[in-house]
Amino acid sequence: MESTGRLDVNHQLGLNDLPYIIRWEDSRCTRCGRCTSVCPVAAIEPGVYERRVVESTGATPLPTTVRKVSSCVKQSTDVMRRCIGCATCRNVCPNDAIAPTFNPANKFNWHANQGGEPYKRGGRRNDNNVSILDRIKFTRISMLTDPALDAGRHEFRVRTYLGRNLPPENLPLKVVGNDLVPDGTPFIPPVREIFPIRIGGMSVGALSPHMWEGLAMGVAYLNEVKGIPVVMCTGEGGMPPRLLKSPFLKYFILQIASGYFGWDEIVHAIPHMQCDPAAIEIKYGQGAKPGDGGLLMASKVLQNIAKIRGVPMFVDLASPPTHQTKYSIEEAVAKMITSMSMAWGFRVPVYPKISGTKTALAVLNNLARNPFAAALTIDGEDGGTGAAYNVSLDKMGHPIASNLRECYLNLVKIGKQNELPLFAAGGVGKRGNLAANAAALMMLGASGTDCGKYIMQAAAGCLGDEQNRCNICNTGKCPRGITTQDPKLFRRLDPDKVAQRVVDVFVSADKELKKIFAPLGRSTELPIGMSDGLSIDDKAVAERLEINYAC
Repeated sequence: MESTGRLDVNHQLGLNDLPYIIRWEDSRCTRCGRCTSVCPVAAIEPGVYERRVVESTGATPLPTTVRKVSSCVKQSTDVMRRCIGCATCRNVCPNDAIAPTFNPANKFNWHANQGGEPYKRGGRRNDNNVSILDRIKFTRISMLTDPALDAGRHEFRVRTYLGRNLPPENLPLKVVGNDLVPDGTPFIPPVREIFPIRIGGMSVGALSPHMWEGLAMGVAYLNEVKGIPVVMCTGEGGMPPRLLKSPFLKYFILQIASGYFGWDEIVHAIPHMQCDPAAIEIKYGQGAKPGDGGLLMASKVLQNIAKIRGVPMFVDLASPPTHQTKYSIEEAVAKMITSMSMAWGFRVPVYPKISGTKTALAVLNNLARNPFAAALTIDGEDGGTGAAYNVSLDKMGHPIASNLRECYLNLVKIGKQNELPLFAAGGVGKRGNLAANAAALMMLGASGTDCGKYIMQAAAGCLGDEQNRCNICNTGKCPRGITTQDPKLFRRLDPDKVAQRVVDVFVSADKELKKIFAPLGRSTELPIGMSDGLSIDDKAVAERLEINYAC
């Protein structure tokens, strides 16, 4: 049955249904076409409209009515071409004639599941609330009771350990004269001394070549020139072969996840590696989408990505929700950690990364009994993601503060709080307070923290936020050129400037951490688990985290 025009109009969405409405000023616009050419989602396009104009001309002017056709900029009401609020159009407009405005009355969630497919997006959860980490204050200030330090003049060692720290009595060594000699069959777990803030896993493929190159250059400069031992996790997807065989590999944590993408290249490169990697991370889950596997959209799988990962071009790369050959915690620990340790001759720390969930304690208790487990990373619900279903981002997961605290206190009960390090992730630096959030997590029990989205915000100017602005990381249409493999888009990003900003971020974080630790009287070791120095203005949270209540 043929539909009428009236019914077609009735079933179209209006601009008020969309999350962003584009305001265009006719009088300012010069019709240069820059805005429509740079829009990554084709939300705007050139158009024409007819209007009625009253004119008075001639020697004896009489008002006459004429109709004129004028050019304009039109906004699409197609959900698949909705404006994402990135404001790239405004950035290139020479006359400030166009700008997106947020529409708080939008009904986007009612229409996002076109074709029966639930809405997927990148970025972080939609959240207007201030996180627990940002509400925590440092209230134990040493002035007269304990020796306070001057953050600008005292020597500080802001370092942590990645690897299992055996107590002296458990080391397979004995003292003979003035020397330490092996006792029996020695196995001393490998340990790395690193900066307590790491760059979390963001893969080659999820990030653009220019973004990944900028991060790698920044990390190498921090280690080689600034003397700040920052390490970076590769994420799932392997590494460029040239970097695998370079002396800079020691600054990278190689991640193996359930899809095993890129691991053929890594295994074949082992005999040719000039040095060992910083560690091996076995990813079982991520906080933004717990219980779900990874996903790299087909639009990002171009020739260079397909070659590194060993897959065909332009196919969706979906990782299973768990490693398919393991069916229990015990089996996963025994097989994965032991086999990865053996691959590098037990010289490299190997540890798992899990989502923040109520089952984290079960994983931790199994790791505590395994001599080859180097650490545990817990990723809380505020962690970012390259691609996830909206319902997973907004409705699933566990806050990192309480999950970490629960695990740390459990380690205290079994006497292993100084042996098995915990690393916390998920929303660290969510509102720009990177050093303060990291310090709060350390005093709750973390040996270090991971950050990912903060680095993209600070180093490359990511436009995404917690009000669902932009957040199209999964589509490969990133307007900044951060999460795309499209040369037209990622050429907007200068890897040298990304590297410089990465250096700036960590040099300033190092200074801020010293400013926080100095009043605590700490200079040679981190205040891990020093919860008596924390307070919050919420009694329920204070009781849950076992810290002070102050208002």
